[in-house]
Amino acid sequence: MSNCTGSLCRLLLEEVFGLPNIKSAKKRVLVNQTKAEQNKAAKSALKTTLKKFDAVVAEGNRSEADSAYKLAVKTVDKAAAKGLIHKNKAANKKSQLTVKLNSVQG
Repeated sequence: MSNCTGSLCRLLLEEVFGLPNIKSAKKRVLVNQTKAEQNKAAKSALKTTLKKFDAVVAEGNRSEADSAYKLAVKTVDKAAAKGLIHKNKAANKKSQLTVKLNSVQG
């Protein structure tokens, strides 16, 4: 296997249990695992950004809240574009963020 490269080597060398011995089925399992990890990380980053916005709003600093709001909205839009959340959920979340931002006295 001298001409083996990257993910192909992993596919050929790694055992995938519970499936037929079909190369494409093994590949699908590995690709799905990778995509699931990426989605989990992206959702975690989204939640972290929203929590940071909530923390800034709780402090009551309007200028920091504005910058955190822009970042939160951008993150929500990216998540919707990637399909992590539904576009209607993204719209509802942005609306909630706007209401929270407007509640901050500044």
